[in-house]
Amino acid sequence: MRISVRTAIDYAYIILGSAVTAFAVAVFLNPARLAPGGVSGIATILYHLFGWDLGIVIFFLTVPVFLIGLRLFGRQYGFRTLLGSLLLSAFTSVWISLLGENGILDYTKDISIMLSALYGGVLSGVGIGLVMKSGSNTGGTDIIAQIMARYTKLSLGTSLFIVDGAIIAVSAVFFGIENALYAAAVAYITTVVINKIVLSMGTSYAKTVFIVSDNYQEIGQFIIDEMDRGATLLDAKGFYSNKSRPMLMAVIPNQEVSKLTRAVHKADPKAFMVISETYHVLGEGYTPIENIAETSDVTQQ
Repeated sequence: MRISVRTAIDYAYIILGSAVTAFAVAVFLNPARLAPGGVSGIATILYHLFGWDLGIVIFFLTVPVFLIGLRLFGRQYGFRTLLGSLLLSAFTSVWISLLGENGILDYTKDISIMLSALYGGVLSGVGIGLVMKSGSNTGGTDIIAQIMARYTKLSLGTSLFIVDGAIIAVSAVFFGIENALYAAAVAYITTVVINKIVLSMGTSYAKTVFIVSDNYQEIGQFIIDEMDRGATLLDAKGFYSNKSRPMLMAVIPNQEVSKLTRAVHKADPKAFMVISETYHVLGEGYTPIENIAETSDVTQQ
């Protein structure tokens, strides 16, 4: 079976991104007792409480959550997401075996925890950003947040904030307020770096889908109800037939395109779809327009 260049690049992103994220966790965050949310944050807490192997804990926490996501959301949580999760676990164990459990900094010095927060946050953002460029993710609490967003009125961003915030709050009990504040800083730095990588121009992280179908109502309702995405109905006219007919337009993250394609085929095997790369999406559910406007204002000053 031939693998396209695009697919090969995507898998390279997953492997490299997982390795970089695991390095941040094993070398900076875990030795500094920083738990900035995510499965790795939970694993860090359990490691320091019970001495459990960090990589193995990440594996046993990630796989059940992945299976739940697979059952609830379908094949969008397919091989790539599972691969990212497993590689994060494996690389974490590899880095610890190579560099030791205490990292590379001297934590008798006060500045070491600050350096761990800075470099751990940046490297985590770089690693996760690379994985997300492939249309995948490292699983874990992202899936929990998506489950919360689906079955409550909370947005995905709010759900993720609640989940990771709870982990940071628990870490404060065991590691102290100071470490929890550093962990919160790590979470912020990671988010900023992810946005710079994933949402930068030239990075295709979503697809714009145009659908022409007699069953456009059913397909549009699926996009709204099952995928929690918006859809726009456009007026179109066939050049040859000169007949007017509606056309759906939706912006879909890479990892959800196959789910939509299957749903369209099920609703109308004769449907016509055009799928194109989308490099930057501004608005609800993606990058807030005001964030870009604020950045532009600062740049122009």
